[in-house]
Amino acid sequence: MISTYTVKYLLLVAALISLPKSIHAQPVTSITSPDKAITLTIRNTQTGAVNYQLAYKGKSVIEPSGLGFSLSKPKATLNRFTIVAADTSTKDETWQPVWGETNRIRNHYKELLLTLQDKVDSGIQLRVRFRVFNDGMGFRYEFPPQQALTHFVVADELTQFTLSADHKTFWMPGDYDSNEYLYNTTKLSEVDAVTAADREKDTALKSVIGSNAVQTPLLFKTADGLYISLYEAALLNYPVMHLQLDKKTRTLTAQLVPDAVGNKAYLQTPAQTPWRTILVSDKAADLLTSKLIMNLNEPSKIGDSSWIKPQKFVGMWWEMHIGKATWEKAGGKHGANTQNVKKYIDFAAKYGFDGVLVEGWNVGWEDWFGNWKEDVFDFVTPYPDYNLDSLVRYARGKGVRIIMHHETSGSVTNYERRMDAAYQYMVKHDINTLKTGYVGRIIPRGEHHDGQWMINHYQRVAEKTAQYKIMLDSHESAHPTGLHRTYPNWMASEAARGSEFNNAPTLGITPEHTTILPFTRLLGGPMDFTPGLFRFRLNQFDSTRTQQVRTTLAKQLALYVTLYSPLQMVADLPENYEKHLDAFQFIRDVPVDWDDTKILAAEPGDYILMARKEKGKNSWFVGGITDENSRDLSVNLNFLDPRSSYEAVIYRDAADADWDKNPEAYTIERKKVTAKTNLSIHLAKGGGCAIQLIKK
Repeated sequence: MISTYTVKYLLLVAALISLPKSIHAQPVTSITSPDKAITLTIRNTQTGAVNYQLAYKGKSVIEPSGLGFSLSKPKATLNRFTIVAADTSTKDETWQPVWGETNRIRNHYKELLLTLQDKVDSGIQLRVRFRVFNDGMGFRYEFPPQQALTHFVVADELTQFTLSADHKTFWMPGDYDSNEYLYNTTKLSEVDAVTAADREKDTALKSVIGSNAVQTPLLFKTADGLYISLYEAALLNYPVMHLQLDKKTRTLTAQLVPDAVGNKAYLQTPAQTPWRTILVSDKAADLLTSKLIMNLNEPSKIGDSSWIKPQKFVGMWWEMHIGKATWEKAGGKHGANTQNVKKYIDFAAKYGFDGVLVEGWNVGWEDWFGNWKEDVFDFVTPYPDYNLDSLVRYARGKGVRIIMHHETSGSVTNYERRMDAAYQYMVKHDINTLKTGYVGRIIPRGEHHDGQWMINHYQRVAEKTAQYKIMLDSHESAHPTGLHRTYPNWMASEAARGSEFNNAPTLGITPEHTTILPFTRLLGGPMDFTPGLFRFRLNQFDSTRTQQVRTTLAKQLALYVTLYSPLQMVADLPENYEKHLDAFQFIRDVPVDWDDTKILAAEPGDYILMARKEKGKNSWFVGGITDENSRDLSVNLNFLDPRSSYEAVIYRDAADADWDKNPEAYTIERKKVTAKTNLSIHLAKGGGCAIQLIKK
């Protein structure tokens, strides 16, 4: 006879077996990339946590990692859910960018949309939208209109990225106000952000988060040969995502930038976050050709983009950095005076450049930095020795345009009040390209460069400049996240340690820095790095200066290929170029808009070799750069038209070139080549090579 206890036990077992799978730690669903290489798996655990996991060709990329939010208004922790629905779809389209590294971009992904209901008691519903591409994944949170939630305040985002091992990591200290650090290369467990930040004596403003906080983009190389990048896309109405590291679990958790009172984001339904992105490949070169981040951004909001023109320009800029002139008029060395700017216009016209950037033209530079001052510049009042009207006429007569500079000194409320007047002033003077700057502590006081308030400001500038048909280059702004697709007039940003840091008195720029940037910062969009320096010991106007540019001259040429921007500055002084006019020819010839890009060889922190095809023409340009080590690279020209021959003009390091001992030594040679040619190129320490391939 079966006892009453046994009957109850059997009934309980039967009931457990019949429970929905989501109650157990079993996969709710999984989807793969279109090529099946990447697998995304979603689990709803017994506690209600929703975890995601990512694998590439069977290798772990992200171990089970959590999702969710902490809200301060209404007070709620959203990390335990019931999955209400799981819908899938596929998209495959090709679109054409206004400008870029290639003339066509394929957007091919599989999508999983989860609808989640808070399992506790708030009644809040949210969605998580996953898109899996052949080169990675993006996901974002979406808050639909609902009775339980309208206005809300984000206290923290609980997104996690748990790694499978102690990977080699390329990282910068997490900082709410600066992304102008050198990259560190260590194991993940060896991250020490405070110590790394303390070494950086040249950064004007630092707001370091803590010892275990790092910035995105964050790059890993695994022991089994995977390259993994963590970043974000379509950063709008939301703060920048940094990451807090738990070294014991190898888990990185989203660290959003707070505002002046400690909140992270103020949202109203319907609302969505930026995309959290994970790029992965077993080939380093694939990261450099990924368009995943751009594809996660909305199409262009500019209907007629015919006025947006990629360009090369010279600038009244470097001479202030190296002591020849000053931004301010007081002191007698004011650079932005009428006669001096005319010399730059003449130089631009003589050598075929599109514009002249003028900094220090407007009243206010005597008292612009370090005072947290509200009213600094008005952006419409030139110094008395700068006749803008006559310079615009002079430049127009020579086929050159003035490029405007607006330094806000961090007083963004002042700039917001004056933007319309400033842009109308530009239009009146036939100026259609603008460089903005945000050096210093932000006003509204207590806000950060990377907080939600400033992210919204950068968007307002992009939208308003578009209204006035002005092209935009932003400096000291948040890192770019593919928004140049949506706002193609926002053509470049600095948002990393650029060439001006060659003038820094302490760390400066190391030879490896430019071999890391394309794998990190440039994944989000073009960088105004300002390459093209031809004099390397920066004591030209002050014999006591010890700063030195740590590259060879040939590498400076190659940077025009390897560091993409549709706005490329020709950064050095005219007199320094005129000493090397044969090498200068490459800068004159290299385009800033491309039909195609091929990565021939690449390893982050070591070397990059790439080829680009000129937009609408048959010429190709090759750039190769190395770190502090010399190396030999083979340039396989199989990307050329197999039915044609080409003339290769090769600008390379001389046999005795060395970034430290002999940086200006270079050789120029010409060869007939075809698609079957392999060129062997030697790169000196800190060196490079630039090649122009002209179809015959």
